[in-house]
Amino acid sequence: MESQSGKGDPSKSPVSAGGKGDPSKSPASDGGKGNPSKSPMSDGGKGGSSMTAKPQRLPIRRPPEHATKGRRIMVLTNHFKVSLTRIDQIFYHYDVTLKYEDCKQALREGVCRKVMKRLYETYASELAYKVFAYDGKNGLFTIGPLPFNNNVFDVVLCDTSSGKTGTSRSPGGDGSPGPSDKKRMKGAVYAKTFKVEIASTSAARIPMSAIAQEAIRVLDIILRQHSARQGCLLVRQSFFRSEFGSIDLGSGVIGCRGFHSSFRPTQNGLSLNFDLSTTMVVRPGPVIDFLLFNQNIKDRKRIDWGKAKRALNNLRIKTTHRKAEFKIVGLSEKTCYEQKFSRKQGEGNGTVEVTVYDYYMDRWSIKLDNSADLPCLNVGKPDRPTYLPLELCHLLPLQRYKKSLSTLQRSKLVEGSRQKPLDRMLTLSRALRDNNYDTEPMLRECGISISRDPMKVEGRVLQAPQLSVAHGRELYTPNGRWNFNNDRFIRPTKVTTWGVVNFSARCNVSDLIRCLMESARKKGIQIDNCGAIIEEGGDMKRERPAKRVEAMFKQIQDISNQKPAFLLCLLPEKNCDIYGPWKRECLAEHGIFTQCLVPPANIKDQYLTNVLLKINAKLGGLNSQLKSEINKGIPLVSTISTIIFGMDVSHGSPGRSDVPSVAAVVSSLEWPNISKYRASVCTQAPRLETIDNLFKQVGDDDQGLIKPSLLEFYKSSRGKKPEQIIIFRDGVGESQFDDVLNTELADIIEACKFLDDEWLPKFTVIVAQKNHHTRFFPHNDNERNPNGTTRPTHYQVLHDEIGFSPDELQELVHSLSYVYQRSTTAISVVAPIYYAHLAAAQVAKFTRLDDMSETSSSHATQAAPALVPELPRLHDKVASSMFFC
Repeated sequence: MESQSGKGDPSKSPVSAGGKGDPSKSPASDGGKGNPSKSPMSDGGKGGSSMTAKPQRLPIRRPPEHATKGRRIMVLTNHFKVSLTRIDQIFYHYDVTLKYEDCKQALREGVCRKVMKRLYETYASELAYKVFAYDGKNGLFTIGPLPFNNNVFDVVLCDTSSGKTGTSRSPGGDGSPGPSDKKRMKGAVYAKTFKVEIASTSAARIPMSAIAQEAIRVLDIILRQHSARQGCLLVRQSFFRSEFGSIDLGSGVIGCRGFHSSFRPTQNGLSLNFDLSTTMVVRPGPVIDFLLFNQNIKDRKRIDWGKAKRALNNLRIKTTHRKAEFKIVGLSEKTCYEQKFSRKQGEGNGTVEVTVYDYYMDRWSIKLDNSADLPCLNVGKPDRPTYLPLELCHLLPLQRYKKSLSTLQRSKLVEGSRQKPLDRMLTLSRALRDNNYDTEPMLRECGISISRDPMKVEGRVLQAPQLSVAHGRELYTPNGRWNFNNDRFIRPTKVTTWGVVNFSARCNVSDLIRCLMESARKKGIQIDNCGAIIEEGGDMKRERPAKRVEAMFKQIQDISNQKPAFLLCLLPEKNCDIYGPWKRECLAEHGIFTQCLVPPANIKDQYLTNVLLKINAKLGGLNSQLKSEINKGIPLVSTISTIIFGMDVSHGSPGRSDVPSVAAVVSSLEWPNISKYRASVCTQAPRLETIDNLFKQVGDDDQGLIKPSLLEFYKSSRGKKPEQIIIFRDGVGESQFDDVLNTELADIIEACKFLDDEWLPKFTVIVAQKNHHTRFFPHNDNERNPNGTTRPTHYQVLHDEIGFSPDELQELVHSLSYVYQRSTTAISVVAPIYYAHLAAAQVAKFTRLDDMSETSSSHATQAAPALVPELPRLHDKVASSMFFC
């Protein structure tokens, strides 16, 4: 746990929601009682009519205090001590502008780095022989000032791989000259002249002595530059090279191994965080082979060219006959045999129409054997296509794959990345040594040296919370695991009118039902006999998913006029296209609870238990509860009415700026319980991380995500409104902490005031971060692995009006990792956040948002759509359930 101080005077109380009262008191110090004659949830939104501008919520910083609970142990980390001997150094920041002729598009980072490398080689004396750190875009940093404030340099870059010739480009080839230029050598060198402007910035001086965020950013830029010089693929602060190893994930995708390196401030001073990393790249080699792998086929005649166009868009290739590099912008409409273009005949002889096939036979004496009947790659411009035969093109290595992985690919990635903790630490130590940061000129000039030994830190092992099941029995939870083999759920549900639908899954349905019912009764679930088993007609397998779902519901209606309360849905495979439309039909249109599963070949008791955990939670039951929850022993939470929020935003695949993001807020119910939740979900602008629909006033009503959560809490908690609100926020980085406080928290306060303008609950805001690279390893063989091969969650406390001590907050977080109803293991992040992630992902599949623009043009990712489609609302019968389990 860390307290995030943020900005402002730490001695002052944060600005209250109302902005009045004694500044030494908490803004919610009245306990939220308000006017006793007025129901806190009854004014229908009238309190919101007089609202003014949102108050800014400053973070509360409490005196430093260390937690003490738990068994103390020593652990190793993947942080390496950094020694500084010249903290008097000052970085100077300059803006860099690179221009090439009339090119209006931004130059690629690789090109920019080549230009800047050449600039230093050419103008070292003009730069006073000062080495610099360049960020690949428009930032340049030196130690000490350059001998000028502003200067412009002409940089000539010789290029043998671009295909530029200086003559008119043949639209049918690869920038190749016409027949009159046949004597030109294939390996000719072509020069490009860039103009590079270097200008000092207004905030040019960055002192090393402060080791502030800006200074650390410069040091990280130096690390990136060091990796770029070694020919690595750079992804933020991680670097990758083919020699580091790879994992074949199938479908033309490879998991490329690499390393993350970044400087981090710690309580023990500056450290280098060094970790293993993996990024997805497309399989290099012949383009035709990639397409066969990508579509999982063996015959090139079966290639789906619509899918091929999307898969190849913006990838870079090298031609085998001229070794020239290009970027793919599309495919030709016709095959090499048929695709024609105008070719110059010679000086003053006009042009002639030729096919791509004939051009390569005539100009290059190449007979196209494997792609003559296939489309060509287009590597030209929209108004001036340039066609290349597929068999002459190879995909370059280290090109990122930015789409979502399938379930099978993810499992291969996890399996291929598995490594014993000590082996992982040895790999890191060896790679750090081989990376040889000691030779980096700017690090040497800064007086920076990096230890080869991992840092040791003290940790504490908290005692696992106790879980209770039926009849007051306690579950034994060694190593965060337990089972229900001999126990019943603490609050089993009833399954009355239900049926089974089978979308062509191969299994013995009757046997599955028998086993499921037998296991359900052992867990205490009262389950009636199955009302109907509906098999999909064989003629429907090839129809669209939505039509298959529609046909299935017609069969359900034909069998009975009574709508089932629950449907077990059997699917033929994971990630089946039917899943989204089926969930939408059940949850949004009909209000029917449903559980989807892919029946295994061998049905075991643990599998049935896992299915029943989800079914029981969805239908309103509880599988287990914390003993402290039942005994009202959770500090500050059990004694004062408290609602817990989990908030997350799910985005489309990386690189897809046309796919709406989905925001979800889950909230606890039935206080003083903290094991049961509901969810509110909505779409918002693509790639927007801040949730902008928490409070949304439309006329006299609030249609935001928070209002229904508060109303359901009020009803489920016997008329108690929450006096305390704990918010767990996932998915935001340090640069977005102010948005969480000043936008999201402010909107939640507005939603509370809208329901009762005298209601001022206390807030605690905690950000959970898993997108980091800190790992812990056992210090000796006698200690069990803490989490050297998993990603521990880092919790940052942004704001705490409730007043938790570090021990109390850590115990709460630990406990919330044991109330996840879907499994019999503790999870690595608090359950409310996990639920928010599940809810957003599941509802997004209602309309398959990630595929909404698949048929649009290849340039659709350049701009976001003007309108964000709204998700269908959940049916009232399921809206306040744990449908996402």
